[in-house]
Amino acid sequence: MSILIQGAQIITMAPGQGARPITGDILIEGDRITAVGDCETQAADNVIDGRGKLVMPGLVNGHMHSPEALYKGRYDNMPLEVWMLYAYPILGAQTLSPRLAYLRTALCAMESLKSGTTCVTDDVYESPNQTSDQLDAVFQAYEDVGLRATVSGHVVDRPFLDTIPFARDLVPPELCAEADAQGAADSAEWLAHCRDALEKHHGRAGRLNFMVAPSAPQRCTPDLMQAAMELAEAHDTPFHTHILETKVQAVTGQEFYGETLIAYMKRLGLLRPRTTIAHSIWVTDADIGMMGEAGVSIVHNVISNQKLGAGVAPIKRIMRAGINVALGSDGISTSDTTRMFSVMHAAGLIHNVQTPDNDLWLSAEDVLHCATLGGARSACLGSESGSLEPGKKADMIVLDLDAIPFTPLNDPANHLVYCETGSSITHAIVNGEIMAEAGTCLRVTEAELLAELREELPAFFAAHERTEALNRQFEPSFRKIHKRCNARDMGLRRLGHEPAWGRT
Repeated sequence: MSILIQGAQIITMAPGQGARPITGDILIEGDRITAVGDCETQAADNVIDGRGKLVMPGLVNGHMHSPEALYKGRYDNMPLEVWMLYAYPILGAQTLSPRLAYLRTALCAMESLKSGTTCVTDDVYESPNQTSDQLDAVFQAYEDVGLRATVSGHVVDRPFLDTIPFARDLVPPELCAEADAQGAADSAEWLAHCRDALEKHHGRAGRLNFMVAPSAPQRCTPDLMQAAMELAEAHDTPFHTHILETKVQAVTGQEFYGETLIAYMKRLGLLRPRTTIAHSIWVTDADIGMMGEAGVSIVHNVISNQKLGAGVAPIKRIMRAGINVALGSDGISTSDTTRMFSVMHAAGLIHNVQTPDNDLWLSAEDVLHCATLGGARSACLGSESGSLEPGKKADMIVLDLDAIPFTPLNDPANHLVYCETGSSITHAIVNGEIMAEAGTCLRVTEAELLAELREELPAFFAAHERTEALNRQFEPSFRKIHKRCNARDMGLRRLGHEPAWGRT
C-alpha cells in the first residue's frame, strides 16, 4: 500500500531543516517514507489533499506509565513519596487480569493516537509483579490500536522501605514488619521474564519493542542493574530508569552511597548512550557533566513534576551539555493525561519563570525537537523515527491549518507548541498506515472498549479502596520523610552539592 500527501506545508525536523516548514509532497510506500518534496508524478493507492494542511512527525511520548490510567483524576496535592503509597501500594496490591490490563492500555493508546502521539515509551510496573499474560495483553493493545510502542517490564528488587532514606527511623516497627513481609522481586526470575519478552515481543508488528527498566538505582541491586544493561546492549534496546525526581531522591544518594545518584550510576558503569533517565531534576553541575560525557538521554516530565511539586529540570543547561532530551507525560495519575500537545505547551512555558535569563528559556523549535527526534533517540529509534526523511518509518500527523488554533497563521512552530491541542489533527499515520482519521481510531471500536472498561471499574475500585485504607497507615511517616529530606537538602546546598535547578 502507498500513500501520497500532496501540496502540504511540511515540518520535517530533519537536520538542517528543523521546524521551518517547506511546501511539498510526501510519498509513503509500505511502512517507510520514500520521498519528501515534489512527488506529483508518483502514483499511490491513497492520495491525501495536503492543501491547507500541515504535516509533521508524530509526537513521541518518551516516558509514560499506562498502569496509572485507572487512577486518572483520583489524587491531588501529594508529593511523590506519599502518592506512591496509593498508586503503587506497599500492602494489598491487586493483580490485574490480563483483560483489564489490555483495556487500561487501550485507553492510553487511543487517547495518545487521537491527540497526535504516534510513538510511546510505556514503563509498565504491575503491582506486585508483572506476569507474562499481563505483558502479552499490553502488547496486544498497542498492536490493535496502532501505535509504535516500546514497553518495559519495570522492576524493584530491594525491600521497599530500604529504597527511601529515614524510612526505618520514621515508620513504626509493626508497619515495617508488614512491609518487609511483602518481599521484593527475584532478580533471576525478572531477568528470565525479560529474556522471554524480548524473544516474544521485540520487533513485533514492525513497530513494537521491549525494553529493560530497572526502576531506579536506589530501588535495584547493582547486580540486577548491570545484568539489565547487558540485556539492553545485547538487544539494542533502551535501559530506562528514574533518577533525581524529588528532593528526597537528592538526599538519597548522599545518605545511601555518599555521592549523587548520577555519580553512583557512573561508578557502576551504567551511564551509556542507551541509558534514558526519567526526570533529572535535582542534578548538580558535576552530574550534568557526567551525563553529557556519557551521551545519555533524559525525559522531561514537566506536567507530572509540577503536580507532584517535584521541581523543574534545568533543561537548557542539560541540552548545552550534549544530553539528549525527550518529553514525557509520565504517569497518567500524576499528569492526568497522555496528550503530548499539553506537555509541549507546559515545557515551552515553565522555564520562563525559573530565571530572567531568556537564553535559558526553550524555543518552540527546542520543544518540538524534544517531542520528536529527542523522544525517538531516547527509545533507541533515532535512525527510524522522529523526523520526516526518506528511508525512515512513516510516522506522522496531518493538521488542518484552517482550524482555529492556526488562525491567524504566523509561525507554525509557535502555533504547534502554544496554540494547538490536538483538535486540528485530521490523520495520524503510523508505520505507513492511517490509524486515526477525523478523531476516530480506525482499527478498534472506541465506544465498545470504553464500555467494557467501565463495567470492570466498580469491582476494581471497591478492592482499591480497601488497599488505600491499608496503605494510609504509612502516610504520616512518609510525610515526615518528605519534610526531613527537604530540610536536609538545604544542608546539602551548604556543603556545595547545590542542584543546578533554578540557577542561571
